[in-house]
Amino acid sequence: MRDKKGRFTKGQEASGRPFRTLDERAIEAGKASGAARREKGDLKKLLRIWMETEVSTDKQGNPITGAQLMLQVAVKEMRKGNPKFWELLRDTAGFKPVERIAVSEVDQAIIDEVENLVREAEERN
Repeated sequence: MRDKKGRFTKGQEASGRPFRTLDERAIEAGKASGAARREKGDLKKLLRIWMETEVSTDKQGNPITGAQLMLQVAVKEMRKGNPKFWELLRDTAGFKPVERIAVSEVDQAIIDEVENLVREAEERN
C-alpha cells in the first residue's frame, strides 16, 4: 500500500507484500529444498523401477528391461561417434581413468631447508 504521497507504507516491500524476516525466508527456503529433494528421490525410484521392468522384446521374443534398452541406445549413439556416449560406456564398464596429481622433481636443498624449518618449529614448541 502507498500513502498519499506515493511512498510505500511501513512494513511493505516495493511489490506491496509485507516484509519477511530472515528466519521466515530461511524456513521457506528449507521447505522448498526438502520438496525438491523428495521430488528428486521420487524420480530416482521411478527410474530404477523402469530400469528393472520389462519394457520391450527383442526380435527373438526375449524380454528387454529398461536398463538393457538404455544400453542399446548408448551403444548406437557411440557407434555414430558421439564422444559423450563413448565416455558413458567406458565409465560404466569400470574403465574410468584415474585423475592423478603430477609431482615434479624438487631440488634436495629445498627439501632439506623445509625439513630444517619444521624441526626448528617443533623444537620451539
